[in-house]
Amino acid sequence: MITVSGGNLKIIIIAAVSANFVIGNDEKIPWHSSEDFKHFKKTTLGFPLIMGRKTFESIGKPLPGRETLIISSNSNYNVPENVKVFPTIINALDYCRSKKSEKVFICGGGTIYKNSMNLADELLITEMKFNAKGNIYFPKINKDIWNVQEVLADNEEFKIVNYKKK
Repeated sequence: MITVSGGNLKIIIIAAVSANFVIGNDEKIPWHSSEDFKHFKKTTLGFPLIMGRKTFESIGKPLPGRETLIISSNSNYNVPENVKVFPTIINALDYCRSKKSEKVFICGGGTIYKNSMNLADELLITEMKFNAKGNIYFPKINKDIWNVQEVLADNEEFKIVNYKKK
């Protein structure tokens, strides 16, 4: 297992997760929450986003006001001019450090989350208050490693929880 300190770069995993840990169904989010989308936009605006190829393709375009960094083993993957492709998460994080980014958000999908849990400084998880049908899951949050730092929101639909490494 590779562990890399964030240095001055804060590495944050951001995700919306159902009560049964589903985050996707056939490459799509199996629910629509405009409030969570607003939270995602407000939180990530101005910072780079790291995501896998399938997540990028499900979004369909780079998100405005954020640099999009895609993880793909295909070095010839065709992307818009303002999107960058990296072979590994570590390469994308090194790029963010070279740009002196304050923080970076890792935003999916399932494999990217699984491979970056040990690299993250924080988890910013929208915990949906329902089970969802799906085939893509968020990794279990190990309570021996992660502490709840703060609950940022709590409503009928979801709560937003900020976890920090112990």
